[in-house]
Amino acid sequence: MGKQYEIPVGAQHIALLEPLHFKFTTENEKIINTDANVYYVHRGIELACCSKFKFRQVSFVVGRVCGLCSISHTTAYSQVAEKLLKIEIPRRAKYLRMLIIELDRIHSHLLCLSHVAENSGFEALFMKTMQYREFSMELLEAVCGNRIQYDFSIVGGVSRDLKPQVADSIISRLKTFMPQLDELMDIYKHNWTLSLKNKGVGAITKQQAMELNLVGPFARAAGLAVDVRNETEDLLPWKEVGFEMVTETAGDVYSRNMIRLRELYVSIRIVNNIINGLPEGDLITETKAFPEGEATVRLEAPRGELFYYAKGNKTQVLERLKIKAPTFSNVAGMVKGFEGNEYGSAPAIIASYDPCLSCTAR
Repeated sequence: MGKQYEIPVGAQHIALLEPLHFKFTTENEKIINTDANVYYVHRGIELACCSKFKFRQVSFVVGRVCGLCSISHTTAYSQVAEKLLKIEIPRRAKYLRMLIIELDRIHSHLLCLSHVAENSGFEALFMKTMQYREFSMELLEAVCGNRIQYDFSIVGGVSRDLKPQVADSIISRLKTFMPQLDELMDIYKHNWTLSLKNKGVGAITKQQAMELNLVGPFARAAGLAVDVRNETEDLLPWKEVGFEMVTETAGDVYSRNMIRLRELYVSIRIVNNIINGLPEGDLITETKAFPEGEATVRLEAPRGELFYYAKGNKTQVLERLKIKAPTFSNVAGMVKGFEGNEYGSAPAIIASYDPCLSCTAR
């Protein structure tokens, strides 16, 4: 038995710029045990939404839970509020919500892939991936007015329409991005420095994914077919616009890269189908009702299942709001995925999890 060391990683660490702390117990460079502390930040957002803001203002507040997946939070909250109000939003608004969600998924997945490259020591690929990602932020700004924190989904529908010239620009930019995505796929799939050495690293089995209730690309990379878009046709018609679930089987860093790259192709198809089949109609359903009762909503954010619970008492202010972000669901899997791996692989494993403690700390 070799000598054991305890090595802290985070909350201030080049591989983990998040309020999350891992303590690795290592033996001859191999990680044999991991402890995680995720309780560094409490932002008081849920309490503020139930005391300081009217229910129609809350969509703007929860959009600040996370800059990267702002549209997922505003859409999930808007949907749960609409359940409490017992209203159905216009079909055009549903399509526009899906459009922004998928553009944001492209933006988020490319950012995660770039960090995996950076933490694997492939700085040039990090810069290239970030360069290719820029177009998605420009398109989001063209549609929503902001590069992040879009304030697009509101209670009853959406705040902006899609201008014809912006729709044409999206189609054109996606065509330009396709060969760039093919290039990234080839590099992430075949380059030894990045992916081939990461095969088998940070692996989670399908059984472990089930037992630990993993969500998002983390779960799908292990072969667990879970995607909220496959289960919530009553809220947004994902299958109408070409949604297709993507899974891998190895559950390692390489597989998580492949999941995100393959999902980019699916997102591009969905965006094209939405623009080509965008229905006419209103952007919002007006109502003077106040939220009453209890409701829950699940939505597939870029990192996985986002869960919202809300309770209304027929007043302007919600009685209760509860948010469960995908990173919180994946913490147990993150801890498990380090065991048996070399300590030198930890940065790449962390980046492949795509953790966001900003979402987790409400």
